[in-house]
Amino acid sequence: MVKAVRVHGPGGPEVLQIEDVELPPPGAGQAQIVHRAIGVNYIDIYHRTGAYPVDYPFTPGYEGAGEVIALGEGVRGLALGDRVAYVGSLGGYAEARNIAAASLVKLPRSFSFETGAVMMLKGLTAQYLLRRTFHVKKGDRILVHAGAGGVGHILCQWGRALGARVIATVGSEEKALIARKAGAKHTILYRYENFVERVREITKGRLCDVVYDGVGKATFPASLDCLRPFGLFVSFGSASGPIDAFDISLLTQKGSLFATRPSLFAHIARRRDLEEMTHDVARVIKEGEVKLEVSGRYRLEEAAQAHAALETRQTTGALVLTP
Repeated sequence: MVKAVRVHGPGGPEVLQIEDVELPPPGAGQAQIVHRAIGVNYIDIYHRTGAYPVDYPFTPGYEGAGEVIALGEGVRGLALGDRVAYVGSLGGYAEARNIAAASLVKLPRSFSFETGAVMMLKGLTAQYLLRRTFHVKKGDRILVHAGAGGVGHILCQWGRALGARVIATVGSEEKALIARKAGAKHTILYRYENFVERVREITKGRLCDVVYDGVGKATFPASLDCLRPFGLFVSFGSASGPIDAFDISLLTQKGSLFATRPSLFAHIARRRDLEEMTHDVARVIKEGEVKLEVSGRYRLEEAAQAHAALETRQTTGALVLTP
């Protein structure tokens, strides 16, 4: 038996209940790992609230790091005791779990388990946004919504390292300082300033090449007005609620814009891509271009507190659970 967080129906943070569950031996192609750190992400809230439907009961969590303690039939390239990290299927909020071995990557010895637990979903998301969805280069003007958040904080750092001029929206002066330290040349307090007007001022009317939006409803369609003609709007999250359906001719009216809603799991569906993208994330961390900030640490049984803090935007950087 292991302790795990279970959800039996949609609701607020209070539906996250700690329970004892039976963990069977790993099946064919699986590895069993004991968690040393577990990443907390906004997608976990979407599942908890029912915004992203799942079958009940379930254990939340897509991201974690730990050690291999058992291997199923047919698994190659892993050994007992290997330090690993993953972004994979649901089931992360637990002391230990079984997971497809193909989802695991070996954690560099210089990386802590905490780093492994927060570098995968958020780091790989930043990687595909900056290097695959829009190939950011020196001189590009990029707008990052929620620049002090988990993914936004990485985008600011990595964007600066690539030579881009980073503009970030944030909710407070404290978060503005965090985003500027991370690499944002300009910050906009979206609660008090009109971010479209400020983008026009900052860019002297040239606007941005790309907008990275993990906020959703609250920042759309205004984000389109921050883009130059033929610019790209990238929606990768909906922290404020999903974007409503819109007439696609709006993109024509705003300057023949492009818009996309990419998915991390589509980008890492092939093992080769997962390995290449993870290598790129590990490289920028090793070279100091990106520093992963863990701003909140909670015990597994405090998962509800972690969700409450994240959902009310009280957090910056990344959150982890420890069994």
